[in-house]
This record gives sequence, C-alpha cells and structure tokens, in this order.
Amino acid sequence: MTTSSSILLLAALLALVSWQAIASDPDPLQDFCVADMHSPVRVNGFVCKNPMEVNADDFFKAANLDKPRVTNKVGSNVTLINVMQIAGLNTLGISIARIDYAPLGQNPPHTHPRATEILTVLEGTLYVGFVTSNQPAPNRNKFLSKVLNKGDVFVFPVGLIHFQFNPNPHQPAVAIAALSSQNPGAITIANAVFGSDPPISDDVLSKAFQVEKNTIDYLQAQFWENNHN
Repeated sequence: MTTSSSILLLAALLALVSWQAIASDPDPLQDFCVADMHSPVRVNGFVCKNPMEVNADDFFKAANLDKPRVTNKVGSNVTLINVMQIAGLNTLGISIARIDYAPLGQNPPHTHPRATEILTVLEGTLYVGFVTSNQPAPNRNKFLSKVLNKGDVFVFPVGLIHFQFNPNPHQPAVAIAALSSQNPGAITIANAVFGSDPPISDDVLSKAFQVEKNTIDYLQAQFWENNHN
C-alpha cells in the first residue's frame, strides 16, 4: 500500500511539473514556422507556411513605433505587434507593444492570460503595479507598485492584474513592452466585467461587488472603450 501511494504521489508531482513546463508558448522545432493565415487547418497557433515561399517580408512590419499615437478617453493607446501583424512570429513566443499615455492617462487594470510582460519607460514617468493571486496569506492579493522614470524597467508576471498610470498632468509618457507570447491576449477588467456581451446578470455582479443593482446597471450602461489596437 505504501509503495502504491508513493508511486501515485510521484506521478502527481511529475504531472504538475510537466504542466508548468508547457504552460507557455511551445518551443519551435525548426528555425521558423511562418504563419499561413490562409490555411483552412485550425491548430493551437497557426499552420506553417511552405518554407520555400518564405521571404523577408514575413518577418517585417513598417510599424512606425517611433511615432506618437492618439489616446482614447482613458488616456492611453496600446499598439501591439503580434503574430497577426508579423506572421514570422508564429511559434517564437514573443511580441512587442508601444504604449502612449496622455497626461494623467492610464492603461487600466488588465491581465495577459498567456504572457509575462517586461516594460521600459522611454519618455516621462509612470506609476505601475500588479496584484498577486488568491494565494495563501500573507501574500494573498498583495499589491506591488513602483514609480518608474525614463529608462526604468518593470516586470508584470503572467496572468496577474496590472496597470500603468501617468501621474504628470502636463506631459505625456511612452513605454515599450515585450511579451512572452506570439499572442499574449489582454483582458481589461472593467470592460470584461461590465461590458461583456451579453451582459453578466446584475444579480451576480451586485452580490460579487456588494453594491446595489442600480450601481451595476449604471456601470453596464457605460461605453467601455478598448485601448488595444
């Protein structure tokens, strides 16, 4: 009985370790796998384009990331370059984004379900932070934050809620972020909770947030603008 229990425990541990090992974009098995966007075959990612048809443009985009962007009503604009813009990123597990912040603008609380993010401030000042998961105390929902200046770097771990805010009322800010997925995804918390289609029941949300239903109805009636391009 003891031997059987030990084997089961070992198997469970190996399964957990294996899951952690594959909980990110898979490593490529060849030099590249340029995405074939026209293939009818559906896989996790994209089918490889015939390597004989690959050319330099498959790895290039004139993205003009040196040019400022117009920000939206929350005061930010995220210009993401992922596999949908550069087919050569398929299977390479990386993407990049330019983020513009208006004075007092923010990239509101959001998560990237498939990527860790490393952010560099190019211009201005940013107040940034993330919140840990519902792990055991004392680190349950712990808020970690920092004020970043030009040239500073900050990391947001995969899947955790995070934000950036420009505290300067007079000057814009700019940052570049690298993300550890060809398609990191973004879930803006307010948009997802109050702007879902169809709406989440106000019975559910009023109980979850411990507020009156009319407060939920007001929030759901707002226009939740997407700042990701």
